[in-house]
Amino acid sequence: MSENETRHALVAAEADAGERLDRLLARSLPQFSRSRIKSLIQAGQVAADGATIANASYRVKPGQALAVTVPAVVAAKPAGQAIPLAVLHEDEDLIVIDKPPGLVVHPAAGNPDRTLVNALIAHCGDSLSGIGGERRPGIVHRLDKDTSGVMVAAKSDAAHQALAAQFADHSIDRAYRAAVWGRPMPPRGTIDGRIGRSRTNRKKMAVLASGGKPARTHFALLRAAGPLASLIECRLETGRTHQIRVHLAHLGHPVVGDPVYGRGAGGRLAKADAEHRAAILAFGRQALHAHLLGFDHPRSGERVRYTADIPQDMEDLLENLESL
Repeated sequence: MSENETRHALVAAEADAGERLDRLLARSLPQFSRSRIKSLIQAGQVAADGATIANASYRVKPGQALAVTVPAVVAAKPAGQAIPLAVLHEDEDLIVIDKPPGLVVHPAAGNPDRTLVNALIAHCGDSLSGIGGERRPGIVHRLDKDTSGVMVAAKSDAAHQALAAQFADHSIDRAYRAAVWGRPMPPRGTIDGRIGRSRTNRKKMAVLASGGKPARTHFALLRAAGPLASLIECRLETGRTHQIRVHLAHLGHPVVGDPVYGRGAGGRLAKADAEHRAAILAFGRQALHAHLLGFDHPRSGERVRYTADIPQDMEDLLENLESL
């Protein structure tokens, strides 16, 4: 049991036979509401005779030993944490950073802290306005954990609203660099494909013939990266979840290192020498980098543009690909 967790144990009586699990626990543990009991069950925090029960309507058997583990209470608001940031620009309205790969943007299940939000709270301190009643940065867009590059966050309510409106009406300039398998032919073009949840794997997005949301990505070949791969630029007109990764995989040129949409790297490297093959397969993320971000500054109205160079791990990947 983790520090500060609490554990409650009881044994179902003969009179409890056939009773719903959530009802029995709510009656036996009156300090918890039935909704709280249900959420604990769904979170896998309840066991019967040592086996996890995740179904609130489970019918209890007499004599069963029931155990409820209540996790420690965590802070409702993210706290500042001293995490180094590469700041490209900062003023009283906003901050622009070059997000490193591996940094999650916002606290969530599985990543409760050590996120960009925690870093920004520590970095900005009292300069943050009370967005939503809390002193926290206004996250108006996100990059996947393993995608690097330029991001902007608001430091005031007015800036948050102005930036969010620009993202909503697709007036933001966004350019990405991606190492992809193969060489797109023709070397530039536009991918139009509606994106929604895959109908065969709900954890993935997919290009759909119907349903989903309209999505458009413009791409252009920048240079060959050896005989097997290319470095391309992608510019977005829309901002759907995993848009570039899904569109490029649909085109037949998945992003190198993409663990979700880019299977089959080993086969592509079958004839590569052992050293370069191992280095390429060891690349630990999708080779995708947000190179440019442009928008109208929320205070001055001036069009501003910020860029970030490809990080060293991706440069090393390209060098290995070019050496094949």
